[in-house]
Amino acid sequence: MGVTLGAAADDTRETSPHGILHRLSQDDIARVDSRLREALEARGMRLMTVVDHAANAAGVDLELPETRTFVFGNPAVGTPMMQCQGSLALDLPQKMLLRETDGGTRIEWNDPRYLARRHDLEACDLPLDKVAGALSAIAEAAATD
Repeated sequence: MGVTLGAAADDTRETSPHGILHRLSQDDIARVDSRLREALEARGMRLMTVVDHAANAAGVDLELPETRTFVFGNPAVGTPMMQCQGSLALDLPQKMLLRETDGGTRIEWNDPRYLARRHDLEACDLPLDKVAGALSAIAEAAATD
């Protein structure tokens, strides 16, 4: 069985032409950050690092709204994907972006189905719908109490 490249029927998240999914939280970035960390831990994801882009900008006398990239994953899932197509390592481990906007904290991540197209994974038997569901659940947990 090959990968499913289309969106699932119940997938209501907005997708850009570039495969970026998102959720918006009305909470400040500190609360969303805390809930994201909890959601990753609860799902057995390994948090490898958090890049604080605003702090990096401030270090060179520039300003940026609070913007953080979480890098995380599960090697048991990511490794078979990279075994199928080594270029996928450009996009793995998974990333989730938190950034402050006028409307709240925006949570963004890559749609795994988009990554399958980008890296030509059609011949691989990968659990993309499961990965997509897990990422969506993590984002939802981070977005809401």
